[in-house]
Amino acid sequence: GSGGFRKRKHDNFPHGQRREEKENVNPPSALMKSFKSFQLELDTRHDKYERLVKLSRDITIESKRTIFLLHRFISAPNGEEILSESEVKLDAVRQKIKQVAQELIGEDMYQFHRAISPGLQEYVEAVLFQYFIKTRSLISVEEINKQLVFTAEDREETTNMTSSSQDKQPHRWSLKVTPVDYLLGVADLTGELMRLCISSVGNGDIDTPFELSQFLRQIYDGFTFIGNTGPYEVSKKLYTLKQSLAKVENACYTLKVRGSEIPKHMLADVFSTKTELIDQEEGLP
Repeated sequence: GSGGFRKRKHDNFPHGQRREEKENVNPPSALMKSFKSFQLELDTRHDKYERLVKLSRDITIESKRTIFLLHRFISAPNGEEILSESEVKLDAVRQKIKQVAQELIGEDMYQFHRAISPGLQEYVEAVLFQYFIKTRSLISVEEINKQLVFTAEDREETTNMTSSSQDKQPHRWSLKVTPVDYLLGVADLTGELMRLCISSVGNGDIDTPFELSQFLRQIYDGFTFIGNTGPYEVSKKLYTLKQSLAKVENACYTLKVRGSEIPKHMLADVFSTKTELIDQEEGLP
């Protein structure tokens, strides 16, 4: 039977011969050395990828906290202090981005782009939101990248050097936000502007919604030029952008038609109810 065949097959290879063949495989060869080097390279790359994912999470968390802080600007009596505190938080986020830039020295950024993209998008959203509150305009991707150039100086102690200018070796790191990350940050900004519109109405500000409506319309018109020709992530967020614009325009319509008959402290509740109706009609959760 088959069992007997396997037994006779193994009998043809004595234990001593099998052990000798195994010993011949174990000694390091050129092929085994190549695989060892491949293993080391892959492990190093995977470890770097995980470190970048953790840094991206920290950047995302701190950027979200900055956005939550900036939402208090319209209701807080000390608006300048809110902006100053938000700048301190963004500086801390840039220190995290500096660590990302140091990790990517000598590497192709696009090989690790998936690991750092969520954090960069959230950072772009926070910077855009802060800049809009200050200037009522949109900061460019070039200006954002200028803030992501870092320098440092490492001192090397030697016995022969006497001049302080000679023992300084400047180092420079930079990380560029890709156009796709910038566009995705702008798309996410529209949701924050929609929330800013509702909050401003709740505080009795009836001018900000009309200003935000025009600004969001310009952003939406710009995204429609991209349409389906752009990256998949950009076209995917176009629907969310359209919903934010519809909610702000609905708020402006309610202010224009019924603003005189509804008390200001009740307008926010009316907008919230209409927003829920819009979500239900569009099938949003």
